[in-house]
Amino acid sequence: MNSKQYREHELVGKVLTAEPYMYDSTFKRAVVTICDYKPNDGAIGFILNKPIKMQIAELVADFPEFEAHVSYGGPVATDTIHFVHNVGELIDNSIKVMPGLYWGGDFNKLKFLIRSEIVIPENVRFFVGYSGWEPDQLNGELDAESWIISEMDPNYAFNNRKNKNLWRDVLTLKGDSYSVIAQMPERNSNN
Repeated sequence: MNSKQYREHELVGKVLTAEPYMYDSTFKRAVVTICDYKPNDGAIGFILNKPIKMQIAELVADFPEFEAHVSYGGPVATDTIHFVHNVGELIDNSIKVMPGLYWGGDFNKLKFLIRSEIVIPENVRFFVGYSGWEPDQLNGELDAESWIISEMDPNYAFNNRKNKNLWRDVLTLKGDSYSVIAQMPERNSNN
């Protein structure tokens, strides 16, 4: 197997789409946006297509009433809340992942902007936990072809509220043989 060492700029701001035969229930048909990647430190991302039927105000004390989309971000630190947004210039300490997609920032400032109705639900996405990889772990999974790398579109996070068909949509947009893979039915058995 020919191992490739990915550089930071090659994965940050991309999405990883699970290959169709991934049976790990956490990542089966998952679409993960990569927000941080450093070969010697590992990677952090968030699953975009595993919604949770809860509002953010149910998860965070003293959070303003807000009809925001909450998703399961991944199996790491599931006792934490993370967020991505498209208003980076308004929230101090945001990390720009790519144009139109920022990660984190000053949580109190976010709450203030929500109370002031400057930030609306279409601007922010919340996650319980995150997807994390140790150094070289993600490279190994990419070498094993467990993930398909695609370009991230901020619409995947902010305009695709139900995310029911996101796995299929990302592969279809990638084109070529991926659009054929996108049509594969989901199977619930290992046969």
